[in-house]
Amino acid sequence: MNSTSDLISIRRDGTCGTIILNRPARKNALSREAVQQLSEALEDFHGERSVRAVILTGSGDSFCAGTDLNQLKETAESKNALELWHQDTRAFLELIEKMLRFPKPIIASVNGWVLGSGVSLMLASDIVVGGASSRLGMPESLRGLNPGITTPLMSFRIGTAAASKVLYSGVPVAAEDSLRLGLYQEVVEDSLVWARCFEIAGNCAAGARESHQMTKQLLNETIGENLFTQLSIGTANMAAARTTPAATEGIAAFLEKRAPQWD
Repeated sequence: MNSTSDLISIRRDGTCGTIILNRPARKNALSREAVQQLSEALEDFHGERSVRAVILTGSGDSFCAGTDLNQLKETAESKNALELWHQDTRAFLELIEKMLRFPKPIIASVNGWVLGSGVSLMLASDIVVGGASSRLGMPESLRGLNPGITTPLMSFRIGTAAASKVLYSGVPVAAEDSLRLGLYQEVVEDSLVWARCFEIAGNCAAGARESHQMTKQLLNETIGENLFTQLSIGTANMAAARTTPAATEGIAAFLEKRAPQWD
């Protein structure tokens, strides 16, 4: 099974499904349409019993550059901006929750840059393999935004102390540092990232489907019993931040390729 929508491509290789973020010219930035199509791709593989694990990756030279700031700016200029921001952040939360509850292992194949909301996608995956030259960044503070969904996910994965530096500083994290922090589980040569993920997917496929599903529920919903509450609160913060003058200035500065001027 291979298919392509406007923004997402999917393929199946035996027991492994692959979802490809397919906006290379925009570094696979997440528009509301891309979020919807990604959710639909997960539903497709949920129903494919022969698919035992799913790889998530990006086309071109980036995994995902985060939220589409051009669309955020367009939304800010619309009459129903508040309603749209609420809908958009809720839709993204629903996607992340779908990934956390997805009954099959999800393996993030991280190539190039992974930024902002793209880090949320990575952290909602079960296993992360990064390319040696990949870079991770949380630039929300530089845009006047809030990483409301990424923050609890990162804290859940690596702890609040390690997460704080990444979230506050805005400084990109190299692949080896992401591995040391626990954001990645493996780092391999750039050309081998998907192949290594495919190998891991094959290892997962050898196990019982029901075993993986129960293990995932135990990790994400029992051990992580507060995670979904934290994600809901973070979603409200994420939406609220988009209404502020700081966001207006931060997004404009980024799109105009200049430093932001904060009050």
